[in-house]
Amino acid sequence: MPDTPRITTLGEARAQIDALDVELIALLAARTRIVEQVVHIKQREGLAARLPDRVDEVIDNAVRQAKAAGVDPGLVEGLWREMVEHFIALEERDLGKEGRR
Repeated sequence: MPDTPRITTLGEARAQIDALDVELIALLAARTRIVEQVVHIKQREGLAARLPDRVDEVIDNAVRQAKAAGVDPGLVEGLWREMVEHFIALEERDLGKEGRR
């Protein structure tokens, strides 16, 4: 994880936050493109959009990484749950709520 540069003004802080927001949005766009590919894989394999064990795994991994990075795990859990639910809803548009398995 890169060091945070020393910030001495509110303007510098805002500029850094804005730059990080651009990076976060780019990462969300990349994640969206991967989920779009997952839809095709799940269609081919007859899987449902929601795989509860995988949801738990993703959330647990995020919380564990947050703790290790010194980030509030409650914040990360809430954000990740919202994000995962959003992506499941995207998958359900194409897959429906049930798969063959």
